[in-house]
Amino acid sequence: MNALPVTDAEITALAATHDIINLGMLADEARRHRHGTRTTFVRVADVAAEPGAPLVWPRSAGEIRVVGAPSSRSAAIERVKEIAARASGVPVSAFSLADIEQLAAREGVTLRSLLEELRAAGMELVAEAPFDQLPDPGRSIEEVNISGLALARLTIQQLPSADVPALLKGVARLQQAVAVIRAFAPLPRKLNPAVPTTGYDDVKRVALARLVVGNVPSIQVDWALYGPKLAQVALTVGADDVDAVSAEDQTTQGPRRAPLEEIRRNIRAACQEPMERNGRFESLPR
Repeated sequence: MNALPVTDAEITALAATHDIINLGMLADEARRHRHGTRTTFVRVADVAAEPGAPLVWPRSAGEIRVVGAPSSRSAAIERVKEIAARASGVPVSAFSLADIEQLAAREGVTLRSLLEELRAAGMELVAEAPFDQLPDPGRSIEEVNISGLALARLTIQQLPSADVPALLKGVARLQQAVAVIRAFAPLPRKLNPAVPTTGYDDVKRVALARLVVGNVPSIQVDWALYGPKLAQVALTVGADDVDAVSAEDQTTQGPRRAPLEEIRRNIRAACQEPMERNGRFESLPR
């Protein structure tokens, strides 16, 4: 039995089509079948990994995310510990799994032992697992699970080739093996000069991700990285979760331009119902 929700022939045909409207409708149908009209979003406060950087974030944050590569094992553990001590119950996510894996190798410890130390320090989630930067994604994600941590999202750092269907099928097979991925962000976090992309390509990639990676609950788009306009379009072609909305409530441009009002307005404009969540994927009744 094919482990994917569509056959290889169907995936090839969908990837080759220029009918983005029909493709988007198919993806939206798949999205609505799973989530109805509900779209979740999380307000994230980024905190630098460097020791000594300010530890200030808005009370409205649903996730405190430690960003940047840790310089050493001890620095990573101490940074997580001091942030978790001030988090007041807000989930703390930290680092890229690829960076944690490289740090473990440099420090001469196992990935699991380092993950367990970070968990003991107060980290709840690995902020992201870049599928294309992990030599063995299945093994690495299993170590996250065994260590008692959760994975905030699976990401793509940079498209390795123009063969998007092969990439997406690989993600679906990974989820079949690990079964712990809650959200997949299919748009690359860094552009590949060898594989130029356009807004059309981005929308098509989101739609294909919803259709091919049917075993991952949420297809996610990054608000801070890709902006409100693309995020809104993505919500009409299969995406159902928005990451990295600013946790700031104050704005010099008036209350209608405040991040919370803007994300809610954009989700409603896409004919969806906004639902704020935290890093644990728990709904926040705000």
